Amino acid sequence: MDYQIRISDLENIISEKVFIKIEKWNLYLGDAGLARNLAIECISNKNQGSLEAAKISLKAINVKVGDGVNTIPLINLITNSQILELEEILESFFEN
Repeated sequence: MDYQIRISDLENIISEKVFIKIEKWNLYLGDAGLARNLAIECISNKNQGSLEAAKISLKAINVKVGDGVNTIPLINLITNSQILELEEILESFFEN
């Protein structure tokens, strides 16, 4: 399968299922514009296994806040249940 298609497929899944949690507010990564970068990171970390690929990738993505001067690692904005959701997505995706 073409590499770009695989990235787009994973991006679409992540866009709809994984979100940032701020107080009682959920911002899906597709809406935040973070899904593609996360998909690329996850695919590049595929050989680490699903859970490690998820964690390494979430740590690698920095989210700009405010004026963009400050950043927060994406893993700090994601709940543990969302990390597990991403792991399950990657397990299923990497099997195909």
